[in-house]
Amino acid sequence: MKKFYCYSKCSTCKKAKKWLDAHGVQYDSQDLVEQPPAKEDLLKWMSNSSQPLRYFFNTSGQHYRQQNLKEKLPEMTVQKAAELLSQDGKLIKRPLMVEGDKLTCGFKEEVYEKNWAK
Repeated sequence: MKKFYCYSKCSTCKKAKKWLDAHGVQYDSQDLVEQPPAKEDLLKWMSNSSQPLRYFFNTSGQHYRQQNLKEKLPEMTVQKAAELLSQDGKLIKRPLMVEGDKLTCGFKEEVYEKNWAK
């Protein structure tokens, strides 16, 4: 089953949810601020992804800026990134959609069409 990690107050998450519902995509939803993904899951996803670590971070968020992560990210290990993201869901680029080894961060209609349409 697809897992949709979102934040209820996020307009991008609302757009993605609307798209998923309109396209009849079935998924389980989880609030990533109240209940962020586990460190082990994040570690697995980031290690198996061809995307850079930056892809997983909400680089425009306040928490990202407050922690000066722009400066720290280039030298950061996957383990440290997974630890940070698992402790603070607002650091995660949202929405996060996962099924098995397939994962997307953020919402772009063409990416959802390619990856999540039936």
